[in-house]
Amino acid sequence: MDTYSFAPESCHEYLMDRAPLVLTFDPQKHLDPESFEAWRRKVGAKLRQLLGDTPAKVPLNIRHEFETQHEEFVERRFVFTAEKNADVPCHLLLPTHASAPFPVMICLQGHSTGMHISLGRPKFDGDEKSISGGDRDFAIRAVREGFAALVMEQRCFGERKDAKHEGSRCHHATMVSLLLGRTMIGERVWDVSRAIDALATFPEIDSEKIACMGNSGGGTITYFAACCDPRIKAAMPSCYVCTFRDSIGRIHHCEDNYVPGILKWFEMGDLACLIAPRPLLVVAGKEDGIFPIEGVRNTFRRIRAIYSVAGHKNKCRLVVGNGGHRFYADDAWPGFKQLTRW
Repeated sequence: MDTYSFAPESCHEYLMDRAPLVLTFDPQKHLDPESFEAWRRKVGAKLRQLLGDTPAKVPLNIRHEFETQHEEFVERRFVFTAEKNADVPCHLLLPTHASAPFPVMICLQGHSTGMHISLGRPKFDGDEKSISGGDRDFAIRAVREGFAALVMEQRCFGERKDAKHEGSRCHHATMVSLLLGRTMIGERVWDVSRAIDALATFPEIDSEKIACMGNSGGGTITYFAACCDPRIKAAMPSCYVCTFRDSIGRIHHCEDNYVPGILKWFEMGDLACLIAPRPLLVVAGKEDGIFPIEGVRNTFRRIRAIYSVAGHKNKCRLVVGNGGHRFYADDAWPGFKQLTRW
């Protein structure tokens, strides 16, 4: 009896297993510094192309809205303009128990009700569980670890959700970005870079000690932003770093995870060449159902090999929490501070 392959996934999985990965890391070809650097430049140029058109830079037009004194920090709310018609609300937390200038952690929430999660302030049903059950109050922990914390709203979440397409969260905005020759990842990375421009206007911030962290969708942008902006001196992506094939290629994910054509050129681990030798701490959940741990471990092996060739094998680390799709603060922060030694 004939067997048919009607489902698109049958074709796509076959093709993913045979993806050309034209610019993948080759330890035989990229061993010496000259060939490694030439390869790294090619990866960087191709990634920037795949992420789509770069927005036009406009004045930041920073608007300071309020300042509040708390026991552990001073909170400053401000808004800056990332590109025309794209304003970004932020909260900057400055520790009161340490002296400026501070290292700063840029805190990025993933698919959630908004950046208030990073501040540990539940607003909607389910927020409390997300915070207490997933260590997602990133900014509060960063302050306790001696960092200033920049909490910024990502496109499509919280205060920046679509007004006309509220129910679709990322779907409509991501599809329109593709119509325009962009990607949602590229747009969000741009916002992070412009946030770093904004941080330069705050004298309390040490611009040589800028780090970025996030879980899930926040981990996505943490990883890509670190690849694209060398001013990010350390990165802590959580519950994202995996193979494309094992995660977004085989498991249903939001549309904002996808970069057209990326598997023609490289796998996720290859992109670590754009971060090395800066400290990179990858966080994963042993039972994460959408970023499988074997794909994580395979990717980290490639990352470790790349860092080794770059001469900094001890500047990357994998932390695996004993649970699912969440952040693991007590496991991750000690390792992160050992890597950075700030």
